Amino acid sequence: MKREGILFVISAPSGAGKTTLCKEVIDIFPNLRHSVSYTTRSARPGEVHGRDYFFVSLDEFKGMVAADEFAEWAEVHGNFYGTALKTLEDYRAQGIDVILDIDCQGAHQLKKKYQGAVYLFVLPPSYQELRRRLDCRSLDAPEVIDRRIEAAAGEIRESRWYDYIIVNDVFSKAVEELKSVLIAEQCKTTRVLAGVSELFDI
Repeated sequence: MKREGILFVISAPSGAGKTTLCKEVIDIFPNLRHSVSYTTRSARPGEVHGRDYFFVSLDEFKGMVAADEFAEWAEVHGNFYGTALKTLEDYRAQGIDVILDIDCQGAHQLKKKYQGAVYLFVLPPSYQELRRRLDCRSLDAPEVIDRRIEAAAGEIRESRWYDYIIVNDVFSKAVEELKSVLIAEQCKTTRVLAGVSELFDI
């Protein structure tokens, strides 16, 4: 059965756990790939170029923008992030589902281009827990964490237009909820019929 690959677009405030959730389900679904974004920020400890992000210079990034090579791009917390258009189109054409871990700005851009994509928002259980998680990461200075918490309020308000919301309180439960969404969307009538129309007279 051949169908077009599904785009699963996941957004969340920094520290809500969307990246960890994405990595968890990638190992579960053989037909699911993670879209590796381009970014101008420096790699954090343990991050690998080409696996976590494509780390590029600001000039390189601007060159890609000028060449219209991004499906979406945005400036987030002082750094630029973008999703390569060719990556998405190649996966979709091969019938491979793609999960995108991107911010609300990028999700808005994709919403205008890909009406069949699925949009999920990951919420923390509370602002207090969000701050605790950011503190525990020990990646940012206190003033940076303050800015992230402040930005989170606006990002959370954006959750209203997403198709699904997952509250990441208990991680194992959040993983099960994300798995359920992925499975349900893969079984959607319009997607299945598109793949089997040549086999059955439906």
